[in-house]
Amino acid sequence: MNDYLVKQRFGDINLADPFFDSLKADYQEFEDWFNRKSDSEAYLHYNDGLVDGFLYYKCEEGPVEDIQPALDCASALKIGTFKIIPHGTRLGERFIKKALDYAIVNNVESCYVTIFDKEETAALIYLLKKYGFYVHGTKATQNGNELVLVKSLTEIQNDILKDYPLINTTDRDKYLLAIYPQYHSIMFPDSILNNESVDILEDVTYTNGIHKIYVTTMPVNRTSPGDILVMYRTKTPNQSAEYTSVATSICIVEEVKSQSEFKDFEAFYKYASTYSVFDKNDLRDWYNKGGCYTIKMTYNAALSKRLIRRKLIEGIGIDRQRKLRWSFFSLSDDQFSQILKEGGVSESIIID
Repeated sequence: MNDYLVKQRFGDINLADPFFDSLKADYQEFEDWFNRKSDSEAYLHYNDGLVDGFLYYKCEEGPVEDIQPALDCASALKIGTFKIIPHGTRLGERFIKKALDYAIVNNVESCYVTIFDKEETAALIYLLKKYGFYVHGTKATQNGNELVLVKSLTEIQNDILKDYPLINTTDRDKYLLAIYPQYHSIMFPDSILNNESVDILEDVTYTNGIHKIYVTTMPVNRTSPGDILVMYRTKTPNQSAEYTSVATSICIVEEVKSQSEFKDFEAFYKYASTYSVFDKNDLRDWYNKGGCYTIKMTYNAALSKRLIRRKLIEGIGIDRQRKLRWSFFSLSDDQFSQILKEGGVSESIIID
């Protein structure tokens, strides 16, 4: 899927863009390396025609022996170049998700990145550590010693963020949670439907973020951190729910708060708007009506095969005659397993 991130051949990228000046300064061989990669591809983000984000990665066979100590693994994803110019939209999280999604699909054991430890890279190092990368060692180069940060995709730490995007299904409750079409795809960009235009996607926090905050009056306070959500996009207006209501994504609950936990609306708004698509007027109206919950979650996986309501009924076994609307309800372990299987979710993302 194409979106506001541009997948581009190195040979078609303007190496004279000022974005690359610091990389040229840090790595004597950068221009030669870049030119040798002319047929390889990278993800870029442009702002007013200039690059402000660049991500390149590749799969390698292990062990990785040009670092100290060597990384003992059968396969690894090397994040070869990862740089952003921060501008408050969580673009770094979007790039991390891109790399880890690729790692999961290719069933690698580890991801690693080498990076100079300096003031300009401190924020990026912090971000990588937040999502489970740790300092493994160093790499000696002609430009100096770099840190080597590694993330295992086979060993878990029982921490929602450090284990991201792995999904621990053991002793976790599973739920279906509905979201209206106008909010769905701009919050879950990798789950956009084939008949939707990518023009709706923008470089904004609620699209880029690994975290999502959803505001609802549904009883999501039944969930606990670590529980699993299947996001369910409700029907397209004026069309049949049977064919346009669709399960699209897997998320993990981080925390749930009721509006009574906030001292006033401004505190509620400050929290809810951090990773939320909802505007201030909507949030104020819902707050004034009362009974709101915020549910914060991580966006772990998009179903490669979206499951329409008819499939969920006839293939997964969800009861068509449910007394309550398809807004928020429990799924059995078997139903959830079938959703993963029929939705084409990579088995390597599941911990059980």
